Amino acid sequence: MSDVMNLFRYFLFSFFLFYSSTYVSAQKKHEFSRPLMGMTFRIVIYSENSSLASKGAKSAFDKVAILNKIMSDYDSTSELSRLSNLAGSGKAARISDSLFQVLQAGQLLGGRTDGAFDVTSGASTRLWRQARRLKRVPPEDAIKIANNSSGYRYLKLDKSLKTAELLKDGMRLDLGGIAKGFALDEAFKLLISKGFSKVLVSAGGDILVGEPPPGKQGWKIALLGLGDSVTEYIFLKNCAVATSGDLFQFLEFGGKRYSHIIDPRTGAAISEQRLVHVLAPKAMQADSLATAISVIGQKDGLRLVAGDKRLAVRIAFRNKSGQVKKKSNQAFKAWPRVDE
Repeated sequence: MSDVMNLFRYFLFSFFLFYSSTYVSAQKKHEFSRPLMGMTFRIVIYSENSSLASKGAKSAFDKVAILNKIMSDYDSTSELSRLSNLAGSGKAARISDSLFQVLQAGQLLGGRTDGAFDVTSGASTRLWRQARRLKRVPPEDAIKIANNSSGYRYLKLDKSLKTAELLKDGMRLDLGGIAKGFALDEAFKLLISKGFSKVLVSAGGDILVGEPPPGKQGWKIALLGLGDSVTEYIFLKNCAVATSGDLFQFLEFGGKRYSHIIDPRTGAAISEQRLVHVLAPKAMQADSLATAISVIGQKDGLRLVAGDKRLAVRIAFRNKSGQVKKKSNQAFKAWPRVDE
């Protein structure tokens, strides 16, 4: 009897191995992309069914398009713009759950960084966007006026009523350092709900991944270096990585380089070149932390994430002599690398 049972177990195990390998090999890589939020959103799905993968990607892109209609500060009809238009009016507006969630997360980070991350700095952001188009630095008085209209303490949120009120005249909201991450989280969540586990969603330097591709240790992700630094490759699974820096968006004027990232505390563009990578469980967290650390720099940036072993951070920067230096926490140093 025992011989029969052993034989049965052998065939059952053999069948399981055959089925598993066949299932894995049947999962093909499907890639999709769509321009959204002023950048290209990309989705990679491993699935044995190309039709279902295509439908899943479409649903995820459609979700991002809806969020963009809510959170864009470029669109005068967006929910965010309509809320900004009420600034200083004494009126609180009931807002969508998605917008409330992002504003609330932004406010929490604003408090932790003493305003170095500030969703109310839209007037300064607009001023420096114009500066990059005109290729000249804004006048000091214009910087001061724009900065005086911001301040995270002047955004009032009511969790029970789901309302928001902008207490300062001329205040404009800008979710450029957090909305993209939230959109990736929502797109990813939708794909997971449809039964896809081996997925990657990315946009503008931010990446969120699920389970690794078939037979792989993780998703192979490239981390760009600053200047001539060597590109580094890491493995990711079930987490996000965000990149913040001025590699592609900056203004050079009078022999000085100005980042597209604004320090909300002063209203001025950052002039020290930095490139920040943050790895975190969620894309919104990675996105917003990367932006904040770009503002506060390496010392305060590492202090900001201290104590949370889930957060890995590397900050590359140029010192006064122009040399590229790097600072990272222990979690980043221990992160799995790709052996090239």
